Amino acid sequence: MSKLSNRLWFQLHGWCSLPIWVIFCFVCLTGTISVISHELTWLTNPASRASNPQNLAEKSAFELVSIVKESYPNAKVSTVMTFEPYLINAVIFTDSDKPFAIAYVNQYTGEIQEVNQGITFVNFMRSLHGWLLFPWHHNYSIGYYLVCAMALVMLGALVTGLVIYKRFWRAFTQPKLRLKQGKKTLLADLHRLAGVWSIWFLILMSLTGLWYLVQAILWHADYDIEPHSPIVAVEQLPPYKTKIPIPPFTLAHALAIAEEKFPDFKSTYIMLPEHNRDTYKVYGGGSFTFYDQYSYGVVVDPWTGVITDQRTPAQMTILQTMSHIANPLHYGTIGGIWTKIIWFVFGVLLTGMSITGFLMWGSRTVKAARGNTEPTAGAITTKQYATAKNTKLTE
Repeated sequence: MSKLSNRLWFQLHGWCSLPIWVIFCFVCLTGTISVISHELTWLTNPASRASNPQNLAEKSAFELVSIVKESYPNAKVSTVMTFEPYLINAVIFTDSDKPFAIAYVNQYTGEIQEVNQGITFVNFMRSLHGWLLFPWHHNYSIGYYLVCAMALVMLGALVTGLVIYKRFWRAFTQPKLRLKQGKKTLLADLHRLAGVWSIWFLILMSLTGLWYLVQAILWHADYDIEPHSPIVAVEQLPPYKTKIPIPPFTLAHALAIAEEKFPDFKSTYIMLPEHNRDTYKVYGGGSFTFYDQYSYGVVVDPWTGVITDQRTPAQMTILQTMSHIANPLHYGTIGGIWTKIIWFVFGVLLTGMSITGFLMWGSRTVKAARGNTEPTAGAITTKQYATAKNTKLTE
């Protein structure tokens, strides 16, 4: 009975991993690359590096926007994004001959090092990992649901694997890796060791993946986790006949208001008004470690300078909290470059586990197929030949 139970769990473990092995392995691989996509960009594209040999002070987002507008007088800047200190700031804008462009501006020297009019490597990898580049129809993408469903597969493989591997905790204190007992034994040992040492990582990826699945369902149901920011009322706009009035409060004012509101505030994502009823949206990080770089923020009315909306971890609902802690835990950005390295290493282990699991399954499948092959009429098996030969020698 125990043997039958183990066999059942083993079959369940296989079915949690093997039928969609290619997709699962691809998602693991692209996710592993996405973790260090910014660092790979830094290595491969010199224009993305924010060098500061003279130890200059960092310029504000307002100054960076002014630099872009000085170089492109007809530009309409929509967004300013800040990344790691060793990467440039990205100023997204449109121009008469540029429907979408990203200016790579060195926040220390103020130099525009490159203008990118296509998809970046970071966005490509995140899109490939997040929804396999399937098209989006309103708020629905088959690829997004398919990737999120991998969380169920991962969780099932983890549970069944721990049931199969008896006393798995011994792998922490007495790791066993047999190098001289054949490929099959080596693959099995590598698979078990990687699985046991990656338990925490598998749980983390499964839970965050399940949240992304819930988030997708909420999107599809038109449920907004984050409420839409209010717009300026028509009555607040100054009257005009010919010349469109310019709002008295600039981006510099909005940044000063955000920094005054949150003492440890570091702006990372800024959206400028798109029309005369729009607002400044200034988001960034703060003192909460496990929250993402958009967990703090203010929405500022450009006509009155009043904060019309704000965002802080203390005021978030449960769903909003989940939305802001999922990405740092999923991509390992909670501790900067060092946690990214840890996440990358375990991502490689997880990708390797999917490959070794497939190789083990393939080996067993081939062996079972050979064992079930019936000899044709008149044929003699190796065992029958050896038995007949030994009998003849003893006569």
